[in-house]
Amino acid sequence: MNRFPRVHGLRNGYDPEQVDVLIRRIEATLGRGTLEGPPVTADEIRMSRFEIRLGGYHELAVDFALEAFVIAIETRAVEQAVPVTAVSGEDDDAPTLPGLGETENVADAMTAAWLESQAVRVERVSFRPGRLGSGYNEDEVDGFLDRVVATLRGTTDRPLTADEIREATFSTVMFKPGYAVAQVDAFLTEIAGVVDRRTGAPMSPYGDPAVPAP
Repeated sequence: MNRFPRVHGLRNGYDPEQVDVLIRRIEATLGRGTLEGPPVTADEIRMSRFEIRLGGYHELAVDFALEAFVIAIETRAVEQAVPVTAVSGEDDDAPTLPGLGETENVADAMTAAWLESQAVRVERVSFRPGRLGSGYNEDEVDGFLDRVVATLRGTTDRPLTADEIREATFSTVMFKPGYAVAQVDAFLTEIAGVVDRRTGAPMSPYGDPAVPAP
């Protein structure tokens, strides 16, 4: 069974077998299968590299999935690091997590950790060069991403809305370095969804909004 779309034509993509092996280990680490060996860490996912094969998995689809798994692994680690007494309410002292400061409860800590991981993800994102000598103006995109990071971290007086991120426009350059238009648009659409959830429900261990108990 193909986990990801494959590249079309005579193109190379990530080796499906290598990708599938890593995905199975990640899912087992998240409790979705039998874990054989040590659990996968977020850094291991970030450092993963795959051989190239003709007709392999589409690189962008795999990369986006791995970014999501990094968030899930990091959020799960935050949840497991919080004392059980804090969850049960037996301890009135709010847990303090490294780099997050004091938070009111575990759900807030998880949300803060998830948002910080998203901010770091935006800071580290890299885009392919535009095709045929055209693409988005790199300085404009980089400047806009700085505003996105400030919005996610709550360090700006003028936070961006999800709609502003979705509707962002940039100049197009010709015959000079520029970012791939489709890749930038897809990334911003995804990050707009993150901003939509910034003030929403607490996050589950998998990075999704927690479902309130009935």
